[in-house]
Amino acid sequence: MKNPAKPTFTQSYRNLPDAFYRDAAPEPVANPRWIARNARLADALNLDAGWFASEAALQCFAGNAPLPGAAPLAMAYSGHQFGGWNPLLGDGRAHLIGDVLGRDGALYDLHLKGSGPTPFSRNGDGRAALGPMLREYIVSEAMAGLGIASTRSLAVVATGEQVYRRAREAGGIVTRVARSHVRVGTFQYAGVHLGPEAVKALADHEIARNFPALDAGPRYQMFLREVIARQAHLIAQWMSVGFIHGVMNTDNMQVAGETIDFGPCAFMDGFHPQKVFSSIDEFGRYAWDQQAPIAAWNLTRLAECLLPLFSEDRDEAVQRAQAELARFMPLFEQQFEHRMGAKLGFADQRADDGATIAALFTCMMHGKADFTRCFTCLTQIAGGQNTVAFEKLFEGEQAKDFLQIWRRREARPDAALMAQSNPIRIARNHQVEAAIAAAYNGDLKPFDRLVQALQHPFDPDPAFEDLELPPRPEEEVQATFCGT
Repeated sequence: MKNPAKPTFTQSYRNLPDAFYRDAAPEPVANPRWIARNARLADALNLDAGWFASEAALQCFAGNAPLPGAAPLAMAYSGHQFGGWNPLLGDGRAHLIGDVLGRDGALYDLHLKGSGPTPFSRNGDGRAALGPMLREYIVSEAMAGLGIASTRSLAVVATGEQVYRRAREAGGIVTRVARSHVRVGTFQYAGVHLGPEAVKALADHEIARNFPALDAGPRYQMFLREVIARQAHLIAQWMSVGFIHGVMNTDNMQVAGETIDFGPCAFMDGFHPQKVFSSIDEFGRYAWDQQAPIAAWNLTRLAECLLPLFSEDRDEAVQRAQAELARFMPLFEQQFEHRMGAKLGFADQRADDGATIAALFTCMMHGKADFTRCFTCLTQIAGGQNTVAFEKLFEGEQAKDFLQIWRRREARPDAALMAQSNPIRIARNHQVEAAIAAAYNGDLKPFDRLVQALQHPFDPDPAFEDLELPPRPEEEVQATFCGT
């Protein structure tokens, strides 16, 4: 029998000055075992299927053995956390183990999370509970199914050891895949601790890897412009499916434009614009409707780091940065209105669409209507079904009032456009929690089934109809936790 081909890894992050990282190797674990393996993603990364299923791969993704050619490290970064400045954060329980060339010709980072202490651990144990690692796997793969740019999960390994968080829990390690792990906080670290030349080196690294086709013009100003455009697009995508990231700190915003760091994240059930899930977000800083303003705030912090690269004249540099930052909200609003219009079946955009969208949100908020079911029912109405299911989501005459507004705007909504814009299934909080609870008890079938159902969230499937249902009142999850 032919032996599986070992993959070849590199570590391009080491091309940066060594102040950007610390040498750090994962700490071995006692008794690792596979919990989840993402065969489709492994194939996209050009990993041999036989190797990926092997004991050798298990030992690599448990941190017990090095990947061929990889050179693990812990990344340094700073960050504003809930608005408060922390000058030195870094990978405290994670290791950037290397990068691999995917079938699409792009480089992808592999990053172990929960793989042991590093020089940035700040007295932490460097480990992670299995539950949050399974949550990251489910939600990141759900985002990929929805077509939203996201880091991905390649594997989850149970460590065979216990960690102590709110209670004693099984330990786990997730292997995360990303176009980059460079964050706004990485630029902040460079700007505060290393100086303009280091900021320039980091920007050049990211441009070469993830922004190779920048438009003609001032190189670093165009870099900021593209980061802004990607974030406007991403936040509009999040909000159009009711997603709440939960912790949009500057160290949790990746400059390449992918969703990263799935902690207390969740998809809304009953709609409210100020909805928050994070157990520590007491003042609603990262609520659903605050995500665009917070993204703009974070991007301003990035722009501050780039100022020395824009011009030697401080005033001119500030003016250039302000001109770029002013693009964000109009871009976001245009993207969000376009996506919401598609969800309502509007084949073209009109000046008064914002009022129609606002009317629906007002109706949904007062009726506490389920976000996803609301648009699913509207899609069914556009396809010729009656309005009964939609009206049941609301109280009184609210549904009928909105339907009149909707039909005045679009007598024949584009049902096909709605079907491809409105997911039938999302990673509902109560279903995610149920899958994790079952996994803790040794039953991985609910986890595997949920992941399978979320791969094609727009396609009707009778086998997964139960996963379309909103939670009953006693099932509703009100708060999620970061898992650190």
